[in-house]
Amino acid sequence: MQTAKNLKEYKAKVDEALENRFQREALDKFAVAYPTGRANAFAGMDIAALVDKVAAIKDQALGQLDQLYAQFKANAEKKGIHVHLADTAEAANAIIAGIAKAGKATRIVKSKSMTAEETLLNHYLEAEGLEVTETDLGEWIIQLRHEGPTHMVMPAIHLSRYQVADLFSEVTGHTQETEIERLVKVARRELRQKYVEADMGISGANFALADTATIGLTTNEGNARLVTTLPRIHVALIGLDKLLPSLEDALHINRVLPRNATGQQITSYVTWITGPNACAATDSGRKEMHIVFLDNGRRTLARDPVFSQVLRCVRCGACANVCPVYRMVGGHQYGHIYIGAIGLIITYFFHGRNKAKNLVQNCINCGACKAVCAAGIDLPRLIKEIHARIQDETDHPLSSVLLGKLLSHRKLFHQLLRAAQKAQAPVVQENGYLRHLPLILSKEHNFRALPPIAKTPFRDRWPGLSSSVANPTHRVALFAGCVQDFVYPEQLEAGVALLNRFGAAVDFPMGQSCCGLPALMMGEKTAARDVASRNMTAMGNKADWIVTLCASCASHLKHNYPQLFADDPEMHEKAQRFADKVVAFSTLMNDILRVPQDAFTSPAVKTTYHAPCHLCRGMGVRKAPHELIRKAGLPFSPAAEEETCCGFGGSYSGKFPQISAQILESKLADVAATGAEQLITECPGCIMQLRGGAEKKGLKIAVRHIAEALVQAL
Repeated sequence: MQTAKNLKEYKAKVDEALENRFQREALDKFAVAYPTGRANAFAGMDIAALVDKVAAIKDQALGQLDQLYAQFKANAEKKGIHVHLADTAEAANAIIAGIAKAGKATRIVKSKSMTAEETLLNHYLEAEGLEVTETDLGEWIIQLRHEGPTHMVMPAIHLSRYQVADLFSEVTGHTQETEIERLVKVARRELRQKYVEADMGISGANFALADTATIGLTTNEGNARLVTTLPRIHVALIGLDKLLPSLEDALHINRVLPRNATGQQITSYVTWITGPNACAATDSGRKEMHIVFLDNGRRTLARDPVFSQVLRCVRCGACANVCPVYRMVGGHQYGHIYIGAIGLIITYFFHGRNKAKNLVQNCINCGACKAVCAAGIDLPRLIKEIHARIQDETDHPLSSVLLGKLLSHRKLFHQLLRAAQKAQAPVVQENGYLRHLPLILSKEHNFRALPPIAKTPFRDRWPGLSSSVANPTHRVALFAGCVQDFVYPEQLEAGVALLNRFGAAVDFPMGQSCCGLPALMMGEKTAARDVASRNMTAMGNKADWIVTLCASCASHLKHNYPQLFADDPEMHEKAQRFADKVVAFSTLMNDILRVPQDAFTSPAVKTTYHAPCHLCRGMGVRKAPHELIRKAGLPFSPAAEEETCCGFGGSYSGKFPQISAQILESKLADVAATGAEQLITECPGCIMQLRGGAEKKGLKIAVRHIAEALVQAL
């Protein structure tokens, strides 16, 4: 009951964030511009190879953290650097406060540091009576507002220049103009004296090089150099995961970091510090330098076979840049200290289960974060793992338990669907959609029209559809998924007709059921494994290919099935053999059956395309649907954000309907801008979302599965 209450409170805060119009516009603008900027920055480079190199460098370093720390410490002490190791956030804060007291420092300037945010260093030092001033412009603004950052790279992106002008007017006691250049000058003027008066400067670091005891900082403002050079004491607070063997390793990472973060080839300042710098503030001409390495669970995490990869993170913030949920609600409601997909995971390890339990449920599982990660971290998988782990440690909500048990019993599941079909008659409208029922679904779910369960599911139609194919080129087992089987059987009928037409013999194993993805998304990993095992047995091993017309099913069968049995070698091997046969419908049609262009006529229907998340990113299928649209002779009008999520996410749209509705609204606006008469996609969930949303908004556009569109074009 308490868990449900906490989730309700969290969702209320999320809903408030949706009302922040300026934040939405700012994040929208950046989200649209970011992919182009990133692509330009990586132009001519092998991005996949660079990411693999970063992952390899970080994995190797994580495997020898203790050795690298010992090497760094030994080399640093030879240069007069004081090195400390803090086991916890509290210990790190206490060490830094102790350094300040020992050095009689009372005024401190800080450069931007996510590690200091992690430990809540400012609050600790201020409680000790020390004056702390952030000097990064964004960090200073949010410090004055008593907020946390809403982005790891752009901490104040959620604020308008008018809000900043009002804030600066209050701070300075004079009315400030709203031009950005003038506001920057105000900040410089106010902060300049702080640098001169400061006794201590605190920085973070992007890299800590063991072979030379060098720290590296990548910044776009000159404040970090002032913080690390002007005060007589410099303290660098650094996570142990920033340790690297050498400068060469750091330079490889720094080729990717700025490009992935903001689309820059390099940041304005790349600073390397090896030992205390000269400082006029000390009698000896040399300053005092301390490096505090923070563990806070990092060494334990580095040994975790599943989660160690999260420590590869280079803090570029790209996972937030492309996240459709972050784009709607911002970082204050999509993270605790660390935001974005990486924040949903490491909040659990750095700040505890209670801070993470609601966050991990607010993932739509679109895979955009994984596709853009500079270190190749499998973020969506780890978010689901954290969700399952939290439920195992506390309790499983009754709704998810019941869902898991239902999906584990195919016959019962299908009987309930058949019963629901009969019971729905009073609420099916003349337009073919269900009437909204406020007593069953809250008004928040009324943003799209929902289809009824089909009168006759595909599995009942199959005996009358199956036809022999003379000399088939391929034997295909059709995996339906529950939505197409019971809601959109006509999509499967179209698919079968096309496969037969182009030489594939199709079998439909009756023992198959839901793919199990809903159970995994609800944190019911045991149920997901059970469903996977039953489906693999039902599908058999006689077919050359296992094809599905549902992108979400395809990605789940291909990638999650082997992962579900990672701890069982025999089942893992079976799941991998199964997964190797799984193929998306458009891939089978275009790349394997090689459907010819002259098979189609041109219906001259202006068409646009929505790329399902689990097809373009989950399966890596981008070219085949476009090729099929071209072969079908359909006039094509591409959408500006073709690969942006539609907001469905299966059970996500039921749990977070207001976010789902806002993502859908943006998507439909993008589609409408194409002027297309027909929207094609390859996922029944996307069709349910897009078709239902278009119906509600009165958009005159037909939303069809690619199989339906191709059959129509024959």
